Amino acid sequence: MGFRSVKWKLPPSVHGYINRHGKAVFYYRVPGSPKVRLRGHPGSDEFMLAYDLAKAGDRPKVELGSGRTKPGTVNAALVSYYQSSAFRDGLTESSQKMRRAILERFREAHGDKRVALMTQAALQNIINKKTPAGALNFRKAMRGFLDHCLSLNFIKADPLAGVKLVEVKSAGHHTWIAEECRQFEAHHKIGTRERLAYELLLQASQSRCDVVRMGRQHVRNGMMTMGRQKTGVLFNVQVTPSLQQAIEAMPVSNHMTYLLTSFGKPFTAAVSETGFGKPAMTPSCRIGVPRMDCARRQRHTSQSRARPTINLWHGSGGLQFRRRRFTPRRRIGSVWRKLLRGSLPEQALAHPLTR
Repeated sequence: MGFRSVKWKLPPSVHGYINRHGKAVFYYRVPGSPKVRLRGHPGSDEFMLAYDLAKAGDRPKVELGSGRTKPGTVNAALVSYYQSSAFRDGLTESSQKMRRAILERFREAHGDKRVALMTQAALQNIINKKTPAGALNFRKAMRGFLDHCLSLNFIKADPLAGVKLVEVKSAGHHTWIAEECRQFEAHHKIGTRERLAYELLLQASQSRCDVVRMGRQHVRNGMMTMGRQKTGVLFNVQVTPSLQQAIEAMPVSNHMTYLLTSFGKPFTAAVSETGFGKPAMTPSCRIGVPRMDCARRQRHTSQSRARPTINLWHGSGGLQFRRRRFTPRRRIGSVWRKLLRGSLPEQALAHPLTR
């Protein structure tokens, strides 16, 4: 059954109908812009004010889900948090997606409850049912949400204070030794996408979200320079002969990234069918493996103590730490220069490491 049209004489660009509840609703709609709900009936002061605002482009902003939430509930507090500057501007897009997914699961279970009644014991019970890694991610997501609630006096005390987490016990990722690197290189020859991904991770030693953005526009005079996606900190990486060979062996593309999917599109950082993860490497290869092997190679080929930590620095330590440790970013030891020229014997790179 369709909607019944409204027989009122409506202003230009206004459309109305009788909905299934028998209520007349009106919208201001122009091509290329979303429609705007106009409250009241045509001719009333409320309607004409809303019409004039919509026509002038000053459209009222309605918080997402505000019509379905009750004030004081977890639902309402999350709606407010998602619209806050701390969430929209203070977190990267990837962090927003990850934390929103965690908070939405919390919302499904507890959205109708009063946020002011949230207790430390209740959060502890939720965390106790999660894995150590899941509990840590849950606390990170809740930390920003509860800080927002505290700033607006939605809650009087921090219920996350005193919550205990189980320590995550891990020996870290296995670092490949030279023999494992040679095995991968023998299986994936120069000219394959897997080999190019391996060389970028090994030589540049950057994170996945940065490697998928690397392209020819970042290289000047044999030096790759770009900013990290998460921290914005610039890094300089020398393009080694092996990396240059892997880049030149790939088919010419009009895209601005070196790595492309099987559909000829740039990768995303997410691990999915179109993301840069297992599809780009072998199933047994972890992203951190080539990066850690780069640290091993730098540690055993460079004469500078600071050089091995430059490429693997993630932006922590503050400004003074940055000045003290990473000011000579372009300073390269004599042994490292030999490696870049390809004149360093391979025996110098072979150094067995334990896990």
